[in-house]
Amino acid sequence: MQPAHRGMTLMAGAAFGASMMNALIRHISTELHSFEIAFFRNLFGFFTLVPTALRHGGLRGTLATRRFPLHALRGVLNASAMLCFFHALSMTPLATVAALSFTAPLFATLLAIPVLKEQVGPRRWAGLIAGFGGTLLVVRPGIETFTLGAGLLLFAALMWGSALIAIKLLARTESSLTITLYATLFLTPITFSFAIFNWSWPSYHAMLVLLAIGTLGSLAQMAIAQAMHEADASLVLPLDFTKLLWACLLGYVLFDEIPDIFAIIGGTIILLSVIYIAYRERKSGT
Repeated sequence: MQPAHRGMTLMAGAAFGASMMNALIRHISTELHSFEIAFFRNLFGFFTLVPTALRHGGLRGTLATRRFPLHALRGVLNASAMLCFFHALSMTPLATVAALSFTAPLFATLLAIPVLKEQVGPRRWAGLIAGFGGTLLVVRPGIETFTLGAGLLLFAALMWGSALIAIKLLARTESSLTITLYATLFLTPITFSFAIFNWSWPSYHAMLVLLAIGTLGSLAQMAIAQAMHEADASLVLPLDFTKLLWACLLGYVLFDEIPDIFAIIGGTIILLSVIYIAYRERKSGT
């Protein structure tokens, strides 16, 4: 396969994996607290990554870094995003979750202006405005009650957008595997400190589901990182739209959720704005 085709295939696979993970989180949240699910996602995710690390220089080589504080900051930001996201999943339709998750790159673009000193021209500003307009269409403040789930999802997107800035800085010197492995090393104890206060021992069935969640989450992260490495973001990001389609299908089949037309339209607008911003960044940097 050509690199572009590999990148597109990896992004499509990541979107499917992330959608399945979200459905499994929703399913098991009736038995376990969302914080405990987050802990096991990271714990099993770490063990999923270990074989890959052992094949690429071993754990010591993979974890060798001079940017430990930045890894720690990324871990805290990522943990905040994950705890809010997983809790929102237990109370929010999957289509809405998928739509609002697209806002993270918008927050990252905004944060890149003061943090990375990036210049944003009028066309990228137009993309940002359109994206956040799509966000308002999804949450519809003033028309329907602004739900706790929507609020948690937007805060999670803000935290994840902040983590993306840290990842962008780390990617200048660190491999995707190193960045992902350090994330699990920080996220596991942080999420455990929240899970311990809401603990209940998982059943055998729940443990299998948690194992699948951890595996899917780590594989999806690695697939996204590799997709961005193989091809330009503006080329592979359109495949992320399938996440919204999978969310509608899984929500309807598994949880009898009728897809919210506003979530679909708003999510489409948000993702199109993200694709346009990525295109403008590649084409002219403005």
